[in-house]
Formats: sequence, C-alpha cells, structure tokens
Amino acid sequence: MHVVGLDLSGSTKRGSGICLIHNCNVKTFVLYSDKEILEKIISSNARVIAVDAPLSLPKGRKSLDDKNGPHLRECDKELLRRKIKFFPLTLGAMRKLTERGIRLKELLKEKGYEVIEVYPGGAQDIWKFPRKNKNLEELRKNLESIGLKGDFEKMGHDELDAVTAALVGILYLLGGHDEYGDRSEGTIIMPKNGSLEILKTYFKT
Repeated sequence: MHVVGLDLSGSTKRGSGICLIHNCNVKTFVLYSDKEILEKIISSNARVIAVDAPLSLPKGRKSLDDKNGPHLRECDKELLRRKIKFFPLTLGAMRKLTERGIRLKELLKEKGYEVIEVYPGGAQDIWKFPRKNKNLEELRKNLESIGLKGDFEKMGHDELDAVTAALVGILYLLGGHDEYGDRSEGTIIMPKNGSLEILKTYFKT
C-alpha cells in the first residue's frame, strides 16, 4: 500500500513533515513550499494522502473570517466527547493551517488523489503512545516497534507525526479505523480500538 502522511505546517516558512510508507519501509522528509509537497506526493504513486490539518469548515460557517459562525465541526465535538485534546480550527495559528489544508486538499483532489483528514496526536492517545511534546524518544521507539523500518533516530517531531498520519492512512485502507463526524461537513479518520494489533500483523506479513 502506497500511503503518504503529511504533518502540514500553517506557514511555508516552517517545515512540514512528510512520510512515505511502502510495505514496512519508511522514508521521511521536511518540505516547505506547496510546490515541493505536491511534487513529492505526485512522485510517490500514493493511493491515500493522510493530512494532519483541518480540511473543512464547520457547517454554517461561511469562511474563517465569519465571526458569527460555529467554531466546531461534528468531528471536533466527537474528539471532545472522547476527551482527546485539540486546537479548534478558528483559534490563532490554526486559521492559517486550515486555509492551507483546504487549499492543498482541493489541489490534490483535482489531480485524482483521495485525501483524508487525520489527527496524529489523537491517534497516539488511542494507542497509548506519548505525544511528541511529552516524550519524543519514547514516541520514536513506539512507532518503530510496530514493525517499521527507517532511520527513526534522525526523525524530528514533524516527521514522527507524519509517520503516525501515514499509519492511520494504512488503517483506513485496511478498515481498522473509525470515522468521526458528518461526511457532508468533513470527517476525521481515527484508529479504532485494537488497531495497533492490526498494524503489527500487517507489517509482519
């Protein structure tokens, strides 16, 4: 399965982590411009692009500048119900990330790619892995223990979240996922309970 995980940054001045997984082999990169990201994805022959960024607006909200519109989508509310911490898409720097995410999603869809929204921090919570801001070294070890092969010691926090995003993309293809929210508004793909064993079995074969 060719899957790309993208930990998108809100600004081209900051690097975005990108991960390509083919079989159990992992390659990661830090890229900056939309052009670089699109070129890497196009060269990857990927089936699914799993993006860590909001890719839609709440239903009833005309734009990010709409001060009277709702701040949360149904998928965001589901994260709240499950006590998974996140930043609302209308909050501060998240606004630029949302704008960039939606723009890239539309460009990729025009080129025929399937693009899904994922949330690596939430996936790590479900798997009982520490998030990158809690224990980066332990996160490296936990991701590698799934059965992946790659230079994990050299991966920074953006790349590790991109690896996590790609793993959720694989679960999406394997059916080991839950879909939070309403498709008419936009959903988040998250690992279901027991999905870690699904991944470990997949990478052993």
